[in-house]
Amino acid sequence: MPGKLPVPENGGRYEAAMIWLQQELMAPPKLLKQLETEEGIKLAGDRLRLRLFPPRELSFAPVGKPPVILYEDDFCLVVHKPAGVKIHPDGESSEPTLANRVSAIYAERGEKVAPMHIHRLDEYTSGPVLYAKNAYAQLKLDAAMSRKEITRVYVALVEGIVSPKLTVIDEPIGRDRHHNQRRRVSPSGKRAITHVELLETMNQASLVRLTLETGRTHQIRVHLSFAGHPLVGDALYGGSTKLLPYQALHGESLTFSHPLTGERICVEDPWPEEWQGLRNSLHSQARLEE
Repeated sequence: MPGKLPVPENGGRYEAAMIWLQQELMAPPKLLKQLETEEGIKLAGDRLRLRLFPPRELSFAPVGKPPVILYEDDFCLVVHKPAGVKIHPDGESSEPTLANRVSAIYAERGEKVAPMHIHRLDEYTSGPVLYAKNAYAQLKLDAAMSRKEITRVYVALVEGIVSPKLTVIDEPIGRDRHHNQRRRVSPSGKRAITHVELLETMNQASLVRLTLETGRTHQIRVHLSFAGHPLVGDALYGGSTKLLPYQALHGESLTFSHPLTGERICVEDPWPEEWQGLRNSLHSQARLEE
């Protein structure tokens, strides 16, 4: 990655290069140390070259069908995660994970790229997942994630008729000591805030759009269940599985600042096909009861 250096008033060109990298490129200190160690910073006259894209061996075996790519450039990758696919191997299942499927993209291309995921989705939640394709992007995006600058918007089908007055759920979430997998609203838990927008009501069900201010484990599922509207299919939190065998939760969009340019990028992920059939079924039931 070449770049033209400013002429320093004092000091050498290498010092000027380091200042430029920190102030203009906003390069993380950890990355600069890594580049120095690996001799990844080269000066040639007034030109600066950075070795930001070294070949990287795949971190996960390339297994399974490559996922649908929603966005990609030299720094970032966003793919669709289907419901029922885990983010990465956990030793409990032999089924290909999203990490395996992402590796398959680059194995098929013959490219030495090993993207790392920036955030997670539950196994049975579908939606967009953001990956960093190099160390620079990973450090910048990890920092943005910790500052809550990456926005994720979800849609969910929930039981019951949600009141339009339910716009915010601000309840702390902690572990459920009676169930290892569950979380619960608890005064001793960490603060969690979910914004709720009612989109549509059907036969004893509602379609809602959800935006998170915090990212607690199972936050949407816990909050909606606490509000009396468990997600359709979410047996863990009191939802019925008659219409769907897993929680009806989908990541509708993902918005982040590009790690190099700072441009705000919004990636949308169409609703799963089975959702339309489910909505049609709920509307049909409503018509029969009229």
